[in-house]
Amino acid sequence: MTKRFSIAIVGAGPAGYFTAQALQNLQTDDRKFSIDMFERLPTPWGLVRSGVAPDHPKIKTVSKVFEKIATTEGFRLFGNIELGRDISLGDLKENYDAVVIATGSSQGKKLGIPGEDLPGSYSAAEIVPWYNGHPDFANFKVDLNSETAVVIGAGNVAMDVGRMFALDPHELDTTDTADHALAALHASSIRKTFICGRRGPEHAAFTSPELRELPKLEHTDVFLDPSAISEAQARAEMKGEIEKDLRNNLEAMKTVAEAEKKGNARSLTFRFLSTPLEIRGNGKVEEIIFGINKVDGDTVVATGETYTIKCGIVVTAIGYEALHLDGLPYEKGRVLNNDGRVSENVYVVGWAKRGPSGVIGTNKSDASAVVELLVSDLKNPKNSPDIANQLRDKQIVDQSGWTKINAREVSEGESSGKPRRKMVDISEMILTATN
Repeated sequence: MTKRFSIAIVGAGPAGYFTAQALQNLQTDDRKFSIDMFERLPTPWGLVRSGVAPDHPKIKTVSKVFEKIATTEGFRLFGNIELGRDISLGDLKENYDAVVIATGSSQGKKLGIPGEDLPGSYSAAEIVPWYNGHPDFANFKVDLNSETAVVIGAGNVAMDVGRMFALDPHELDTTDTADHALAALHASSIRKTFICGRRGPEHAAFTSPELRELPKLEHTDVFLDPSAISEAQARAEMKGEIEKDLRNNLEAMKTVAEAEKKGNARSLTFRFLSTPLEIRGNGKVEEIIFGINKVDGDTVVATGETYTIKCGIVVTAIGYEALHLDGLPYEKGRVLNNDGRVSENVYVVGWAKRGPSGVIGTNKSDASAVVELLVSDLKNPKNSPDIANQLRDKQIVDQSGWTKINAREVSEGESSGKPRRKMVDISEMILTATN
């Protein structure tokens, strides 16, 4: 006799879809899964839609995998349904054999320094969804009326933000950058962008493919001190054989440092061993003070020396924390869990589980491991009533509704040579989905 288990997945980003895929892959003649995915926005795909930089369209092709998962028998999308607003965790626990939290991390971490709240100081958690057309940030105002911008962080998010500020906005005209952000970037006064990291180049969380693309920027010169790379390599070699990823990173940084500079008006400069101490300004950001560090053994220590960058914009990109949801325990910015298990029949995957680490593909192996644990915990199905009955008075955007939104965006983008023109108004999305 076939047992059919019902699984609820909260969050329609990469972690959520890879969880659904892992469940689909574990189906047998004796065990089937009915999968319901809940997403607070009318549009799925999470960071693939609202986090990946618009000038990196290849990364977004993973959405084809998501669409295949979504059109597999037994899968349903409940878009425009928010946990805590339209349905509770208790409702899901009562109606499903297992609940998987895949809500990611959407709150930017703070520096905790004086001046961080001055106008002109932003979080990458605001800037990235702003230029990617996230509905929550459609009316967010970003003041780009400054010649110099500073991005704090040493990961791919920091690099994405820095690159978006530094490149010629005409290079974004054929991307799916949100219309409001594209207009602002075209009017931007920014010509100098700095990316500043607290530790050395050997500690940076950039990935080498991202670094290798920087010298290809046609209208932007990229600066990275060659001596900083040489010193970092020497420090790494002192510890033994350099692991592959670090070696590739350092080689990519060396390529960036040695690339020909064309005398472009726009520049992107990397500075390492720099700790932000204070943001100063009279009513708005005017400068940022950095402490100069050095590497002492395995630690980074302050030298007591400082330097200043005059700027009008500071963006903090030092990591994310999970947004707290009622009924879930949290610790250090993520859902408290034991290898993905939160409590009886509740699990967590992705950034909400492990914090903001890894690339999109990391979520696949992470989800598979948690799903194996989940399946091993299953006993007999509950055979509860269909949750759709409880939500019948809600404006649900299902897979067919999302298909209509998607088709309209792609169609409107084609006329201007873009992959899509994103809708940013939720009421417009719902209207499109239901007509």
